Amino acid sequence: MADFESSNAIDDITGDYTLDPSHTHLGFSARHAMVTTVRGFFKEFEGTAHVDVATPANSKVSVKITANSITTGNEQRDGHLLSGDFFETETNPFITFESTNVEFDGETWNITGDLTIKGVSHSVTIPFEQTGSAQDPFGNTRVGFEGAVAINRSDWGLTFNAPLATGGVLVSEKIKLDFDISAIKNA
Repeated sequence: MADFESSNAIDDITGDYTLDPSHTHLGFSARHAMVTTVRGFFKEFEGTAHVDVATPANSKVSVKITANSITTGNEQRDGHLLSGDFFETETNPFITFESTNVEFDGETWNITGDLTIKGVSHSVTIPFEQTGSAQDPFGNTRVGFEGAVAINRSDWGLTFNAPLATGGVLVSEKIKLDFDISAIKNA
């Protein structure tokens, strides 16, 4: 996935990590009106990971996203996404992911877990590629991962749509989730 040169300065990334929100992107994209792609991301979230390279099944990931921190670059659309038509953030303030299984084949980390949106949980497997590891200038051990997965939004009760006069619908059922993670090893 990475189109750039990566650094793997750390031989064994085993340990406990905290997501670095200022260097992590939790994004999504969806087709709009059957002709274009709308992209957005969440500005507020927290997450932790325990990485065990020797026994990947012992690894764990936990992420909690503040649902009303969604942004697509359009205030009216963002407001609609917060409403009962979509995330219903007054009742469901968080989107969560809790891993249930982690596998590593030497290249790809497949992280399976329960994704909870609008009070509905479904199992999702997200493949991640390690993009690098390094000691940053502040003495932190840092690791990076990129991953993506497509989900059907209606599985989580996000069913709002509108038919188009030319055929098709306003918002695609398929939503692509994309992640660019930077995590700092806990001291």
